[in-house]
Amino acid sequence: MEPKRMRPLVLILLVLVLAACTESSASRVDERTFRVEGPSMGIDTDAPNRRLANRLCPKGFRILDTATMKGGPDRAHYEAGDAGATTVWTIRCI
Repeated sequence: MEPKRMRPLVLILLVLVLAACTESSASRVDERTFRVEGPSMGIDTDAPNRRLANRLCPKGFRILDTATMKGGPDRAHYEAGDAGATTVWTIRCI
């Protein structure tokens, strides 16, 4: 009976770990401007960036610049066969 009780806990931990891998990160450029770097994912999506931008700028934001590249924001972490693409936004809060 012990392993059956542990199964839901393991599934919850797995979901939390996977959710943490798809989080964007942001750095402040100036007072109302942020650089948002999305996670490296196999698909081209803006959802993680949009979620973080909405948290940073609850009254709204404008995308000043966007760039999509393979291998992370500085492309130093690219490995052959890596299908992950990172989207970097520069946003300004309204």
